[in-house]
Amino acid sequence: MAVEVLYTAEALATGDGRNGRTKTADGTVDFQLAAPEALGGSGQGANPEQLFAAGYAACFHGALRKIAGDSGVDVTDSAVGVKASIGKDDDGGFGLAVEIEVLLPHLDKEQAQELGDKAHAFCPYSKATRGNIDVKVTVTDD
Repeated sequence: MAVEVLYTAEALATGDGRNGRTKTADGTVDFQLAAPEALGGSGQGANPEQLFAAGYAACFHGALRKIAGDSGVDVTDSAVGVKASIGKDDDGGFGLAVEIEVLLPHLDKEQAQELGDKAHAFCPYSKATRGNIDVKVTVTDD
């Protein structure tokens, strides 16, 4: 799929990847990195899964609000949470899995799930990961 580029973010990671630093070219993002304790690290810094979860949550929420706005649906007080997990895969390496939790307090569960599914089809992060990692979209009441 061809993409007409409208914006490009640029970041640089230094150190050994999971234990180092990552910073965007414009300096708005600047994090000390540390592997989480569950992966044998100190946990004393951000890690790629946290950064991925934050980016995915923001992108998905934007997609959700766009789809809702186009449909005239009330998404006041909406929120999106993302859990990004890393673990061993079948090839002896590592893989990711994502759980997306959608909160739409002014919609019934069926309508909220339908909107969440439409956002999943529209979201650029979802498109990028489709077929590559397990992604589960659920509607939550809290």
